[in-house]
Amino acid sequence: MIVFITGASSGFGAEMARTFVSHGHQVVISGRRKDRLDALAAELGNLALPLAMDVTDKASIDDALALLPQSWRQIDVLINNAGLALGTQPAHEAALADWETMIATNCTGLVTMTRAVLPSMVERGSGLIINLGSIAGAYPYPGGNVYGATKAFVDQFTLNLRADLVGTGVRATNIAPGLCGGTEFSNVRYKGDDAAASKVYEGTVPLSAQDIAATAFWIASLPPHININLIEMMPTCQGFGPMTIKRG
Repeated sequence: MIVFITGASSGFGAEMARTFVSHGHQVVISGRRKDRLDALAAELGNLALPLAMDVTDKASIDDALALLPQSWRQIDVLINNAGLALGTQPAHEAALADWETMIATNCTGLVTMTRAVLPSMVERGSGLIINLGSIAGAYPYPGGNVYGATKAFVDQFTLNLRADLVGTGVRATNIAPGLCGGTEFSNVRYKGDDAAASKVYEGTVPLSAQDIAATAFWIASLPPHININLIEMMPTCQGFGPMTIKRG
């Protein structure tokens, strides 16, 4: 099996690469940070192929895919993992540039990558697209605004892929995690404020990147007639936020 993972230089993506390689699968590890990809490839050996690429740049995607050796081109599993959250300010205070970056990465990059890989899967009559969503796509919270909206897009896009792909043999899944620690997610969101980032997980036992990787591997290992539409994952320490009510 050949697995192509975007955003593989850290976090979920790197851990998913480790999991698939440990089971003997070829994994294309893609991302913007070439030094990190090279280090991960050195760790994983010849079953991992590093590929520098920026999902927000269509030309970068096209060029990267064109560089794949022939023996790596039949992508069986595409994992659209590249994504980010920026800021927690309310909508009227949030930076428009942050919104644009989230949309470009979480939505445009995901659909561009999917459109590049999907036709060959349909032609072969097999393949799997795994999109990384978030519970933020289903449950709003203050400061979630555009991040939550991008993940709602991921959910709906995945369901509409299923509608289009019925009978083709190609599957599509949305993995939607909740609170997950041990990655750069909150450090990126708080723009390098490590104290603020660590406070998010203070006193909790959150999900881990290994949990997400194990879930992705389980989905990819199922018989080809089974499609998992959506998996929502939350740690037991997390629940659903109360409705916000401003009084008087």
